[in-house]
Amino acid sequence: MANTLTGLIPTLYESLDVISRELIGAIPAVMRDSTVDRAAKGQVVNSFVAPAVTAADIVPGVTAPNDGDQVIGAVPVQITKSRYVPVRWNGEEQKGLNNNGPGARSILTNQFTQAFRTLVNEVEVDVVNMLKTGASRASGLPGTAPFNTANDLSDAAAALQILDDNGAPVSDRQLVLGSGAMANLRGKQAVLFRVNESGTDQLLRDGVIGRLEGFDIHNSAGVKPFTKGTGASYVTSAATLTVGQTVIPLITGTGTINPGDVISIATDPNKYVVTVGIAAPGSITIGSPGIRQAVAVSQAVTVGNTYTPNIALSKSAAVLATRAPAVPLDINGQPMDMAEDRIILTDPYSGISFEVSLYLQYRQIKYEIGLAWGQAAIKQDHIAVLQG
Repeated sequence: MANTLTGLIPTLYESLDVISRELIGAIPAVMRDSTVDRAAKGQVVNSFVAPAVTAADIVPGVTAPNDGDQVIGAVPVQITKSRYVPVRWNGEEQKGLNNNGPGARSILTNQFTQAFRTLVNEVEVDVVNMLKTGASRASGLPGTAPFNTANDLSDAAAALQILDDNGAPVSDRQLVLGSGAMANLRGKQAVLFRVNESGTDQLLRDGVIGRLEGFDIHNSAGVKPFTKGTGASYVTSAATLTVGQTVIPLITGTGTINPGDVISIATDPNKYVVTVGIAAPGSITIGSPGIRQAVAVSQAVTVGNTYTPNIALSKSAAVLATRAPAVPLDINGQPMDMAEDRIILTDPYSGISFEVSLYLQYRQIKYEIGLAWGQAAIKQDHIAVLQG
């Protein structure tokens, strides 16, 4: 091929160096299953899941015990989006800018910057929404950003309690916060920025919060307000709800209860996250491990207020799968579309691999920056919503 993207690679990396400093917090907080293998929109990608293991007593013997085999599980993750951002130039435009202007290369750099920014931010929002609708329970006060009370880390403790009660691993815990919660941590929690108390000047000098009560802290621009459903006057059915039950039959009542809504039941102090909603009387589904205590018949169900979904989770509780968009292949396995050249470029900060394609047209060229992705909550028990 006479035309390749090799000379453009420095431009692309320069763009990534800018965009990777955006507020991307949910992407690094979940497991990644990413390769450059092609996958079409709608294709199911399996992500491995290591099983729980048990310990055994050590008993001296002539030979070692014949054990240790494991069945490695797989969780299907569907590629639900295949998206691209186009960048097109013609010869006259390049010539004019190069002769008397900022130069086509400078503008092209900014165009690629915006392309990467657009796709990464879409992925970030999708991951946050997946975590929100795949959570087990919720804590916090809707409408009030967490950590709003000075010198009080109760919000982190409440999220930790949910994960602890649900048996989440104590290692690799993540806390994905919106800008309001981060501002309160930085401005009101003096124990974090007083060097003699925190043991570091990272927050005071650089605004960096490393770890807090076992959480890796992430700041995400994808944490946005979630509007509650319109559901009102719903009542549980004439049957007792048992511990561990996730499908909750509701009678009477009107309006919607949406995935992501936080509900409470009259006699139960817990706040449950809805994963499958309703638009009329029927059965909702709440996140695993389900009801925490038995509930008597015909109890009122209240839909919580609109909130901002900060997320606490174990990293292994959710997965993000990204792939290059699919192209048709010939009988020899070679791409058969009109692209003159392609490269895969991996963002070293988000870890996402983008496909950049070059299309030669009549006296103009077009670049496409593409990505296919999907996400899934693997273990709802290990995800909690911290409302704000």
